[in-house]
Amino acid sequence: MKANNLLNEKSPYLLQHAYNPVDWYPWNDEAISKAKSENKPIFLSIGYSSCYWCHVMEREVFENESIAKRMNEYFVNIKVDREERPDLDRIYMTALQAMTGSGGWPMSMFLTPNFKPFYGATYIPPRAKYGRSGFEDVIEQIHIAWTERSKDVIKSSDDITEHLQKFILNSEKSKYELSEEIINNAFRKTIEYYDEEFGGFGKGNKFPRPSVFNFLLTYYYFKKDFKALDIVTYTLKKMHDGGMYDHLGGGFHRYSVDHFWRVPHFEKMLYDQAQLICTYLDTFLITRNKFFLETAEDVLKYVIDNLKNPEGGFYSAEDAESLPSHNAKLKEEGAFYLWTSDELQKILGAEDYAIFKHYFGIQNHGNTVNDPHGVFGRKNVLFMENDEHDTAKKFGKTADDIKEIIDACKEKLIHERSKRPKPFLDNKILTSWNGLMIAALSKAFQVTGKREYLEAAKSAAEFILLKLYDKESRNLLHRFRENDSKFSGTLEDYAYFISGLLELYESDFGIKYLQISIELSKRADELFYDQKNGGFFDTDSREANIILKTKDIYDGAEPSGNSVQIMNLLRLGNITGDDELINKAEKSLILYSGDLERMPFSSPSMLCSLGFYLNSPKEIVITGKNGNEKFNTFLDLIHKTYMPNKVLMHANEELKKISEFISEISGDGNEDKVFVCENFKCNLPITELAALKKLLLKTE
Repeated sequence: MKANNLLNEKSPYLLQHAYNPVDWYPWNDEAISKAKSENKPIFLSIGYSSCYWCHVMEREVFENESIAKRMNEYFVNIKVDREERPDLDRIYMTALQAMTGSGGWPMSMFLTPNFKPFYGATYIPPRAKYGRSGFEDVIEQIHIAWTERSKDVIKSSDDITEHLQKFILNSEKSKYELSEEIINNAFRKTIEYYDEEFGGFGKGNKFPRPSVFNFLLTYYYFKKDFKALDIVTYTLKKMHDGGMYDHLGGGFHRYSVDHFWRVPHFEKMLYDQAQLICTYLDTFLITRNKFFLETAEDVLKYVIDNLKNPEGGFYSAEDAESLPSHNAKLKEEGAFYLWTSDELQKILGAEDYAIFKHYFGIQNHGNTVNDPHGVFGRKNVLFMENDEHDTAKKFGKTADDIKEIIDACKEKLIHERSKRPKPFLDNKILTSWNGLMIAALSKAFQVTGKREYLEAAKSAAEFILLKLYDKESRNLLHRFRENDSKFSGTLEDYAYFISGLLELYESDFGIKYLQISIELSKRADELFYDQKNGGFFDTDSREANIILKTKDIYDGAEPSGNSVQIMNLLRLGNITGDDELINKAEKSLILYSGDLERMPFSSPSMLCSLGFYLNSPKEIVITGKNGNEKFNTFLDLIHKTYMPNKVLMHANEELKKISEFISEISGDGNEDKVFVCENFKCNLPITELAALKKLLLKTE
């Protein structure tokens, strides 16, 4: 089949569509010029490579010759990878949610030649089903409307765009006093949404939303409200024990399609792994329960083994579907992960299978029968229905015996699973998601002391600096694949990467990473900060063909760039003593205070930034020689103490050039000491570990 205009793209998602009969274009000047010169509406399809329903729509609609012929006649068809162009995705998702009340992927948007939206949907079947209009009918109706009433369509698109811009501006007008009550109100709302029986929030699909967990852990730290901690520990345990966790290979799937974490949507995303690693590590620091540490390290192993580029960066995702066998032609969701009871019995043997069956909830007819899409047949997903103790009691063995048997069974299944076709790997490397992973690896080193994590964090940081950073312009780029670096960095690229570099600096005080984070923060200020009102725009205002200037603060699967960058400003302001940075953070928090008051559950990361601002941070300064035994002992204690409101510095000569504050308190800095400053005063220098432990733990 003849290739279309996507053939020379680098995005795995776009390349998956390169041989569709649809005459696809990437989002570029050629496609937009074509729409304008031919006066055709644009059909914009946005998705990503590991999106299951994106693949379904491709098979049903975009590979249909008859439908493709009409698409090519009626529209200029543009395909966008949301992970390559999060700026476009955010704009049109905002429009879709305003038009329909919901959103998702694949996103199907119809635009005027000036790329203003007038109709939108998500998945559209070829013909009417699932209570949805059929794609054939939709494009016919839109074609008729455009050819007969184009002025009405254009006016509608203008009205929609104007309404969205006004909504964005108006949402920033209501402001509240920055106070603890905003945070307390958010906690009360979080409890309202909490599922007491199964953990998580709501009663439908269950998504891991690490920003909520981080808010609750921070709330527990300051308020000592055990309800906040209980919500996190119970939910993290249920997530791990359910089918959303890969009990053989490690790592979390994207979300659960039911409300009790049983049947997952099987894609695995780098951003989920990175954030959940941090959440499990923080929960371990608070509880000292090794379950949380072991889970975090298991996820780290999955990421390093499966998503790490040999040069140091981290790939984006693994697909939800794969071929059920090497001879099969059609992919199936979950094929790599699911098992029939007959398969398991044959591999494990009757005696071990009986134990494994009880432990992992295996059913002869399959345990995925409640899958709402009905795609898994008589297969089983592994979830922990009974623990070692329950299983031991049933089979007259000890818990250690059961653990040994289960581990042996897992090894057999891992070996057997390795023979199956693996899910597709989306091997593009994104600056933003690598920033999250750098932070996770840095935190893992801090908690465990294992240098392989620190080296992996440094390797990823160096990869981004080499491949996706221009030193002369001080600009970040967004995506790297096959020696091609492309797309201007968005706010999230800068914010996440800066955050990762700060975490990396606090790990072993490599001053280079602090210096770069300061430079990148200055550049982010130039590109994205709203000097008049505060807050950060999501994209560089110079970016062409952008119809809306958004300032997103919603923390979904990923935290908003605004939330993270405001926290970066607060951290850098306290490290450098630059009050201007703190003032910009304060101005931004005031700007968003109305949203935090009205919709607190939507922005938990912003609430963490607010908490950092309201509660004087601990500025911890270590003097002495990095690497000395006493220095290392101090540093190890600090790293292993949960303090969400700390900034950590080593008072060496390089840092003194950056921060006058350091020179004022640290003197010559030759002796191994710790200075802890908070509430605008510094404690006397600490020279003994017991005294430091007493000071740090008094508020934990």
